[in-house]
Amino acid sequence: MASKTNAALEAMIEEATVDAYGDDEQLTGLFTMIEEHLTVPFTTTVLGVEVTVRKIDLAADSVVAVCARGRHRQRVGLLDLPLPTPAPDGAAWIDAYRHWAGR
Repeated sequence: MASKTNAALEAMIEEATVDAYGDDEQLTGLFTMIEEHLTVPFTTTVLGVEVTVRKIDLAADSVVAVCARGRHRQRVGLLDLPLPTPAPDGAAWIDAYRHWAGR
């Protein structure tokens, strides 16, 4: 989260959740901003293996990255997904989501 200050992250969270009531609607608002602003696909490394993040999806109670390697697919929680350096465009929204989630 070094790319944004806490105040900047709070402002992004406010933007995403301005009309949200409760955690479920806030999560949906943050997911929407991530989906709109994050450039996919991008590659990153998960457990020492290079994968391609194909899309972002909303699970029951979290946001997940749909990762692919060859014909294999795996959903990885966005809170646990390591980001590459440099991070893809729009990754600041992942930082905001992580800040919102308490990480």
